[in-house]
Amino acid sequence: MNKHEVEEETRKHIDTVRNLLDKVRRELADRALAHDQSKLHSPEREIFEVYTEKLKGCTYGSDEYKQFLKEMEPALEHHYFKNRHHPEHFNLQVADDFEYHERGKKNTICCMNLIDIIEMICDWYAATKRHADGDIMKSIEINQKRFGYGDELKQIFTNTIEALKDGE
Repeated sequence: MNKHEVEEETRKHIDTVRNLLDKVRRELADRALAHDQSKLHSPEREIFEVYTEKLKGCTYGSDEYKQFLKEMEPALEHHYFKNRHHPEHFNLQVADDFEYHERGKKNTICCMNLIDIIEMICDWYAATKRHADGDIMKSIEINQKRFGYGDELKQIFTNTIEALKDGE
């Protein structure tokens, strides 16, 4: 290839990456507008009206928190079904041969795409701000056990939170 052809190929590559990043940006913008809208409608709205304040006063991952989740099950099942940024969204949709972690739970995060994961970590971070004793780093630790993701993804979540905190 001559100098002109190399430059032309480089420009095509730059344009392709720019277009792909723009597609990701548009998808994230759409997600930002649609995030958790299902909570504003039945059957979720009525249950979240009762439990939002209760959840605010409890510690994430505690026995009390887990009990509230059980009591909220009808709303949560609907919510997870409608919102793919929750690993639980994929519980009924994963193949039997998907990766399992040591406790025998399916690692449904591996069914997600990066856009789902970006929305998920932003959701987790925002949720910690609603709890009186919320701590995103503790939540990442708890969720590693809950969802079975590895140390590499845990570190990526931590790095992402640090980047998000820079903007606060």
